[in-house]
Amino acid sequence: MVVQHNLQAMNANRMLNVTTGAQSKSTEKLSSGYKINRAADDAAGLSISEKMRKQIRGLDQASSNAQDGVSAVQTAEGALTEVHSMLQRMNELAVQASNGTNSESDRKAIQDEVDQLVTEIDRVAETTKFNETYLLKGDDSKAAVQDTVYKKYDISSLKSVISESSKLSEKNDFDSLTGKFTMNFTTGLVEGGVWNGKRINSTNTTADEISLDDAKAAELTALKNAITNSGAITGTATNDGADIAITSTNAQKQTFTKAAALDISIHVGADSTANNKITLSIESMSSAGLHLTGLTVAGADASNATSSINQIADAIQLVSDQRSKLGAVQNRLEHTIDNLDNVVENTTAAESRIRDTDMAEEMVNYSKNNILAQAGQSMLAQANQSTQGVLSLLQ
Repeated sequence: MVVQHNLQAMNANRMLNVTTGAQSKSTEKLSSGYKINRAADDAAGLSISEKMRKQIRGLDQASSNAQDGVSAVQTAEGALTEVHSMLQRMNELAVQASNGTNSESDRKAIQDEVDQLVTEIDRVAETTKFNETYLLKGDDSKAAVQDTVYKKYDISSLKSVISESSKLSEKNDFDSLTGKFTMNFTTGLVEGGVWNGKRINSTNTTADEISLDDAKAAELTALKNAITNSGAITGTATNDGADIAITSTNAQKQTFTKAAALDISIHVGADSTANNKITLSIESMSSAGLHLTGLTVAGADASNATSSINQIADAIQLVSDQRSKLGAVQNRLEHTIDNLDNVVENTTAAESRIRDTDMAEEMVNYSKNNILAQAGQSMLAQANQSTQGVLSLLQ
């Protein structure tokens, strides 16, 4: 028996320290809810979970960004709803002023209301803003742009071409932004027919035959020459059944200077890549942007009012186009939000599996360590008592 080294007590004490350390870690995990409280707990798991946390928090903010984008779109679209209402009223007034039963003073009174509505459209464009960003007046930081609008189309010099050729039909769709009047062209030539005394065949076999494609090309050439030679008009056509875009130099045109479009970039991702940007572009919706500057319905006769009907119709179409684009972006953003929230949910679940404490499992460990700690304390006491037998030898 020895008294200098109580190896039983040393062993019991060592095991008790191990158990106490494990019990301390279990207590920390149970009280914090995390099984990784420091890098030493799981170095690799900590690194992975921190990357996931970065993504989760970034995506949460991206979802908020997209929601802000939806709010901005709704603000702009709501204002344009009222602009549409004003344009519809202006169209009503233009139609009223076009009636020959109105006197010049009547049209002057109508003009007064039209002027007020145009002014209000400008006010809406100048004042509609979201979070201090003006949405409808364009971007003043960029160079101004110009639109050339063709107000009247003169196709009188084409009348002879139209009347002499059954291959042209008027479609009545004049593009005021390009000054082009579209007409439909068809040759009416078919396999087995005759063109200028030549039989139309799939391939040329004799001098008296011509291929269908060659016959159509010849018809097109003749038609182009007729259009070009009709005076102050140019035209193009490429194939049978195509539309011919005809431009007349006699068209009256007006130039409008407006602010450049406003581009709002919405960041909808956790990373810095370019494909995490959704750009919202809003054209200037001022009277100049809608080509309403100088809109006139007044006058001794109804010609100004009648002409203004087309001008207002073009403005209505411009607002419709912008509202359509805004609606499309809003729908896209709403899908983006749904996707971001889905990714956040699934990434959070993955991060939870790495970092969160399984409370039931850890409670089992805690209970085990608690029992072992009590047993270790008991065994340490017993080991300390074992050396007391030495005293009996000293009596």
